[in-house]
This record gives sequence, structure tokens and C-alpha cells, in this order.
Amino acid sequence: MASDILSKYVLPGSKVDIRVVKRKKGSEEEETKYYQSKIYDVVSGDRVEIIMPMEKSKIVLLPVGGEYDLYFYTEKSIYQCRARVADRDKKNNIYLLTMDLISNLRKHQRREYYRFSCALEMKARPLEKEEITSLEKTGIGEEMVVPGIPLKTSIIVDISGGGLRFIADYKYDIDSVILCKYQLEPSEGGKVLEVLGKVLSVRELENRPGTYEHRIQYINISEEEREEIIKFIFEEERKKLKKKG
Repeated sequence: MASDILSKYVLPGSKVDIRVVKRKKGSEEEETKYYQSKIYDVVSGDRVEIIMPMEKSKIVLLPVGGEYDLYFYTEKSIYQCRARVADRDKKNNIYLLTMDLISNLRKHQRREYYRFSCALEMKARPLEKEEITSLEKTGIGEEMVVPGIPLKTSIIVDISGGGLRFIADYKYDIDSVILCKYQLEPSEGGKVLEVLGKVLSVRELENRPGTYEHRIQYINISEEEREEIIKFIFEEERKKLKKKG
């Protein structure tokens, strides 16, 4: 089925996952694997060339005629469809699968607003008066954040490219601006994200008196930082898919 979306948004070099389902030997159980690869070329609206995936340094030779689910990772979204291997080829010393789309592309939820459940430690504090004044006068920038002011610990319980939700044993005022510092991959030497967020809502948890849930929206996040968060979310979702398989 021809698709304008494919030729518009899926580009050579784009990431693609190939979902392979196999019946285990001597069993009725099925085994699901996800092979990571890249688009070599978009031949038409319903045909793509994909670099053959690798497993343990060996090429995975998917058979001609085999049907698989493809997951295309574009700049703003992820698309899924069913495809059939039409041919296997070699160009410029690269082994390729020519695959025909046999279903329409289905768009997944936009990455920026997809909320991913997690448990990440965060350090935060409200902005000082002089920081608010600088923010109002000159706009948002690293130079307006005063260093060295103590931060309080909280726990992020879900995150997206547009904001996050966290719980703490204290509460901020609605519409206040807070400094948030956290690591997506907690490890020694890992990058710490430092962003400003506006508090959209606050509520005390019914089953945990004295514990408050906050929802914030980023107000100074760079596109690079946003993409880091989005990448983290989908890598974690990919891991979940593999475990379920």
C-alpha cells in the first residue's frame, strides 16, 4: 500500500526495528526478537531497502517472502507497519533487504507528549527573586541561575519531552518556577540535565498524607536536551517490548 508518509519522513539512515517472531523448537511457544537496523534507501511509497541486521557479528539472513513488523523512527514520531521481504541484494559491499509494505503505516503517540513511567531521583528548588527578575527581563539562560543554593530531593514518577511529574514530602506553589536537576541514566560521571519548569498542578496523595504530586512543564529546555529525554523514553520502551516478547 503506497504511503506518502514513508517518502516524506523516513529517510536514508533512519533507524528501523525489525520484529521477528519464531516458533521455539519442539514447543508451541513463540520467541520474539527485535533487530535494530537502518534504512539504506526509500525506493518508493511502499518499498524500502534496509541494511541487513547483525547478531553477534553475523548477518541475519531473513528469508525472501518472510513477513515482519517494521518500526520506523522519524524525527517526531514512530511508525509501524507490516512488510514482506521481496529480495536480498548487495550494494557497495552492504547487504540489503528489499522490503514491500503490505499494510498502512500506523503512527504511534507523539514522542514529545508520551509520558513514560519511571523512578528517577531529582534535586530541585524554586528560583530566587533575583533569578525571577532576570528571567522576566532578559529571558531564559544559564547565566541567570544562581549557583550553590541548596536543593531538595524528590522522585520523578513519569517524564516526557514536554514536562514531568514528581512526588515530594514538600510542595511548591502553582505557577512557581523551579530548577530541576536529574540524570536519565544514573551513573557516576553521567550527564546531569538542568532545566527550568513551571508548576502546573499540585495535589496531596490520598493514601500518603504529607506527600505531594507536582506536574511541571519545561520552559527553558533546549532541543538537544528534549531529544535526549525522548531518546531515553523510546530506548526504555524498546527494552520493555523485548522483555514482553
